[in-house]
Amino acid sequence: MSTEARRAPFPSFPPRPAEPPTRKTAEPPADGADTTAVTDTTAVTGAAGESPVETTTRLRPIVEPPRLDPRTDLPAADVPRADEAPADRPGQPPTAGPAGEPPAREARSAADTTAGYLPPPRIPPRPATPPPTRRRPVGAVDLTPRPGAGPPTVYAPPRPGSPETPSEATTRLRPVAARYPGRAVAVAACAVLGLGLIGGAVAGSVLSGEAGAADPRAGFATERGLWHSLPVDTLFPRTLEGTGAGPGGADRTWTRLGVAPDSTCRGKLDPLLLKALEPVGCVRLLRATYTDATSSDVTTVGMVFTEADPASMTALHARFTTEKLGERTDLLPGTYPVKFTVAAGFGDQQRASWTISVLTDAPVVVYAVSGFADGRKITEPQPAAQAMQPSGTTAAAQAGLGHEAKGIEERVERALRKNAATATEQP
Repeated sequence: MSTEARRAPFPSFPPRPAEPPTRKTAEPPADGADTTAVTDTTAVTGAAGESPVETTTRLRPIVEPPRLDPRTDLPAADVPRADEAPADRPGQPPTAGPAGEPPAREARSAADTTAGYLPPPRIPPRPATPPPTRRRPVGAVDLTPRPGAGPPTVYAPPRPGSPETPSEATTRLRPVAARYPGRAVAVAACAVLGLGLIGGAVAGSVLSGEAGAADPRAGFATERGLWHSLPVDTLFPRTLEGTGAGPGGADRTWTRLGVAPDSTCRGKLDPLLLKALEPVGCVRLLRATYTDATSSDVTTVGMVFTEADPASMTALHARFTTEKLGERTDLLPGTYPVKFTVAAGFGDQQRASWTISVLTDAPVVVYAVSGFADGRKITEPQPAAQAMQPSGTTAAAQAGLGHEAKGIEERVERALRKNAATATEQP
């Protein structure tokens, strides 16, 4: 069997001529020429003056795909097919064909070249280990060193006898200042010396008489003139708020009904009370009358500005406390009835409860007296301290008139102390 017979997958057809055949015309045969040759030429070229006709359509050669070795999945370029002769191995002589014929590979190459067929190009073998083409997962960290980073730092234990050197630099620490015990001792000595200097200056001012500027008598002189230097609404506010001033801690609100013109104490106070105030004297008497939110109670509050000094006011306060002059019914303070108001009938017969307070930090005596707004007469008046007792059974105690007198007196006194302190501080 020839080489062309073994290459079954590829069709056997004559090679394509490099140039088209030359047209020939029929000429009369010469004498003695072979007519058979002319007849054959005419049969190939056709009739005179016609182009040659091909009997089949020209086909494109089909290239055989590369074969793969089933064991290694690589191109088996050197593995012979079953229908062709085994390929020659290196180091072995090529296998010869039939007698008088060249070896199989040379014969096949010559036949392919003659037929115009070129064998498919050899595909280089696939590498044994393909390069990795898998993409890095999302979020994975690339730990490969950057170009030019050099070898990684590896900790090596220090050599014997040499100081240890850290492989990585630590964070810079804030330097801590050195402590000097002597500095604390110096600060303490300066503090003691400063306190000593201040104490010496104060002692020197006292011994030299410079502290006389704080004489309380100078403050009394200023406070004694508050009755004409302060506005009426400052001495007797139009409204007084008595938070928790009522019986059982109830809140009270009092409204001013009227203010009496300033006057002397004679004829405005009971004779015995005026006699008890003679040691301190009386410069001016100020009075005002208030009523509660229900207009069922009325209260007169008054301030007696005296001529006394601090010592005299202290002595008077001690006498009222020890002799209980503020609880005697014959020392009741007077009232101030306001015309055309609920306090129009508030007179001496309507006094139900009262309180008297002698100040020691100001030359003033503050008092308050309360009664009913309906003008009823009271035969047994009761001091505010007694009428405020929870067990009180008198009319004044049941109506809370002791709370009315004490509450109004405390708030007027508190405002007076505040204004007196402000006036004393001013130059």
